[in-house]
Amino acid sequence: MRLTFIFIDGVGLGGQESNNPFVYMDTPGLSNLLEGKRFTKRAVGHASTKASLLSLDATLGVGGLPQSATGQASIFTGKNAAAFLGRHLRGFPNNSLRRLIAEKSLFKQLKQLGYRVVFANAYRPPFFELLRRGLPGSRYSCSTLITYYGGLPFYSLEDIKAGRALYMDITNEILQRLQFDVPLLTPEQGAKQLVDISRKFDFCLFEYFLSDLAGHLADSNEAGAVVNKLDQFIGSLADQIDPEEEMLIVTSDHGNLEDVTRRDHTLNRVPLLMVGDISLRFGWDKDLSDLTDLLPMVKKLLETGGSDKRLAGEMST
Repeated sequence: MRLTFIFIDGVGLGGQESNNPFVYMDTPGLSNLLEGKRFTKRAVGHASTKASLLSLDATLGVGGLPQSATGQASIFTGKNAAAFLGRHLRGFPNNSLRRLIAEKSLFKQLKQLGYRVVFANAYRPPFFELLRRGLPGSRYSCSTLITYYGGLPFYSLEDIKAGRALYMDITNEILQRLQFDVPLLTPEQGAKQLVDISRKFDFCLFEYFLSDLAGHLADSNEAGAVVNKLDQFIGSLADQIDPEEEMLIVTSDHGNLEDVTRRDHTLNRVPLLMVGDISLRFGWDKDLSDLTDLLPMVKKLLETGGSDKRLAGEMST
């Protein structure tokens, strides 16, 4: 079983209200997976031959609004980073979280189990000078840090052109505006490139964070554009995977984009969208509660995927 894990920053499951871009925008890709349902909290519990939608608590039992540093660290280490710090931390991991990530990095754990893993995002040239210096400073995302501490290679813009990586905006529009010589892709072409990358590995991670930036803008047009791109991208990924050999997992760290009337994060639960063999998707609602449950689920899917064993109830703690 190969897993393609799409982390989308700042997307919660909102209601059916008109302030939710997943409601006021047409989303044929997601609606097809959810058999006509909107990508909202009302669809939680949906399970069909195509996909399942569950939800996860992003508050992690800690007061205040969920934030990126602690939410992502919880996803990518399997540990409750907010409880570890005693608070939610926004932005980038501090030194305490960096130590936790260095010890418990998702990539480090999966490599120790013998799996082939990749972070498919490409980086612009200035990053590689910082990498040469050992990533000094404190403004690095959890995904960058798990890759660094996991001992994985980082991909450049040349890797995009060679089909080995994808830029964080999926289509390379930002890179072209910055005058970099890379091809413009459609969301569907970006999805095809990511599927091709993922088939060389057991676990492939891709991160998209423009969703959180759009949420903070509280601009309905910008939010709608992001939702439109994500819908095309996720729908195309789902169409291209082989459900007998591959599973697509889409999740987030906290709510934000789903309510364009506010600029801060929300308390909404976050989605866990799973696309693949229904026998491997069945029953996880009994075992998944919050962000810390994602890494154990990934391990169990990689360990048991492709067998006839029912996974629910067998997740390691």
